[in-house]
Amino acid sequence: MTNEQIERVVTPEVGRNMVTISFKSRNNIKGLFIQMPDFNELKVKNFWRVVPEKNVDEWKKSRNMNLARIFNGQEFTKIAIDKLTAA
Repeated sequence: MTNEQIERVVTPEVGRNMVTISFKSRNNIKGLFIQMPDFNELKVKNFWRVVPEKNVDEWKKSRNMNLARIFNGQEFTKIAIDKLTAA
């Protein structure tokens, strides 16, 4: 996916709702897109910081960006918002 396609989905969801990200060559992951000081710089390069589901509770408490992973948006095939967490 291009960074423009991802941005349309991600921008309103940053830090709010869990999403499921489908990839071209790996298993899907469920996580939370987060915005750190380098968000715009990464976005331009089509990289996205995501906290995996297993680390979300700890991230919400500590805001430790080391709990997140950076993914290349070119590998995304689909982003689905988890309706169970939608506010």
